[in-house]
Amino acid sequence: MNGLFANEWTTFPDRYAGHILLSLSALGVGLVLSVPLGVLASRSPRVAGAALGFASIVQTIPGLALLALMVPLLGGQIGFWPAFAALTLYSILPILRNTIVGLRGVDPDVREAALAVGMTGRQRLFGVDLPLAAPVIVAGLRTASVWVVGAATLATPVGAHSLGGYIFQGLQTRNWGSVIFGCIASAALALALDQIIALFEKAALRRSLKFVIVGAAGFLLIFAPLLAGPYMAHARAAQTSAAAGNAGPLSGRTIVVGAKTFTEQYILANVIRRVLESQGAQVDVRQGLGSTVAFDALAHDQIDLYVDYSGTVWATNMKREDAKPRDDLYSEMSDWLLSKHGILAADRLGFENAYAFATSRKTAKRLGLKSIADLAGKPVRLGSDPEFFGRSEWTRTRDAYGLQSLRTQGMDSTFMYDAVKSGRMDVITAYTTDGRIDAYNFILLDDPKSVLPPYDAFILIAPKDRQDEALLAALKLLNGAIDNAMMRRANAMVDLDRRSVADAGAWLMSRIRSNSRRFSLDFSFARSSSKAKLLSLSGIQKLRTRCRRVPQLGFDRSGAADLDR
Repeated sequence: MNGLFANEWTTFPDRYAGHILLSLSALGVGLVLSVPLGVLASRSPRVAGAALGFASIVQTIPGLALLALMVPLLGGQIGFWPAFAALTLYSILPILRNTIVGLRGVDPDVREAALAVGMTGRQRLFGVDLPLAAPVIVAGLRTASVWVVGAATLATPVGAHSLGGYIFQGLQTRNWGSVIFGCIASAALALALDQIIALFEKAALRRSLKFVIVGAAGFLLIFAPLLAGPYMAHARAAQTSAAAGNAGPLSGRTIVVGAKTFTEQYILANVIRRVLESQGAQVDVRQGLGSTVAFDALAHDQIDLYVDYSGTVWATNMKREDAKPRDDLYSEMSDWLLSKHGILAADRLGFENAYAFATSRKTAKRLGLKSIADLAGKPVRLGSDPEFFGRSEWTRTRDAYGLQSLRTQGMDSTFMYDAVKSGRMDVITAYTTDGRIDAYNFILLDDPKSVLPPYDAFILIAPKDRQDEALLAALKLLNGAIDNAMMRRANAMVDLDRRSVADAGAWLMSRIRSNSRRFSLDFSFARSSSKAKLLSLSGIQKLRTRCRRVPQLGFDRSGAADLDR
């Protein structure tokens, strides 16, 4: 698909469907809970005070925080249910408050007249009070609909499908078109839903069938984009089956892949999706997950796999503050994951994305910075992603180098590099595979005390999948297949060249497959000469001749194959 927002339209049906399902489900349940509670509260000041107090407290909690809290409260679940629970709580206050106000605003003379004609309390409630209070209650429902649709965009970090996926991914990859698309789509949905509810309100007040028909047509228009969902799913399934030759070892299975909230994770999730789809699997990518949310979801079998980093698991999940050599740390971490959570640590991907203190050359010269130790006692502004300042790596680094005087500033990783480049920040904790380090000519400060742990990238496999031979065999293609230079280049394609995540994933996948073929070719040549242990001169000449047919392969002066050219 080409044209404006081409990449966004391909995933629109799924994300829109998730957003609609979340919003309408939360509004429906919120309405069912709020109106009866409002009826009771309108008759009892004590109940009203308690109910409104609770609903008001919920409303003061930031939406993202409330969504995140639902994950541990629901036993580590991610996806629809934690988002649904949080949005339902968010919808209660405006409906509850307006129900109480509307019922208390019914004219006492009208109520007396209802009793005078012999109406029971139940008959008066449904025949007089609620109909007269309906406009005020519906006004609360309209307010709640706008709130809920807007808050549903925040459901992405807890693994729910929503239009917020465009906003979060666009923010991290600096794809402002994606951000605008998500904003426009969610705003249009909120306004449309508000106006449709208003039409039904007018229909009730004027007892007009015309407004009912128009409102129903509006609902049909809201649900119209969902009709494209099954078609798109069928098209993807057909494409996957064709790519796998209709007989892949993972055919007929749906595998859920998690991804955290930065460019590299989006790219790696895209690569894993390509690998698994080539084996016939349907892949559901849950992106934008926080570190602890992703780990808890994996441990509870809510997702099947995701890429993490050894230093992150060591510090965040294991709560370890000591540093160990790379292989020792990985071995101990792998044992802990398996024994404690039943999680399998697959082989490492081949690159390390570590934290490193980075600064511009101008700032380094001005402040005399060569190592982290040089930061001590200087008026330095240190920026990092908010997660870092809450982790033991920062505490250990701060204490080891005496950095208590530094002025720290948490910010989204998207903006850290430009902040240093422009001078708004002196130093940041950069990611070592980020292409902007080289592009902006930053200096990485030495860590002479080796305080920061290694951060080898590897795939975590959920307990229910750790003995799945077909899945593990498919993922073997990625074992040691990505080096730092490849990952840095893929990240730069998105962050600097403004290419899409899909383009970067396709490029990285092509490099992985190309390298795999080269190594397979080299291995087959080596095996053919294993009887002689060493290639004879004539064998080398034959090998040279054969390699001329493969342009990517070359030889150095010693005659050894140069597999990186």
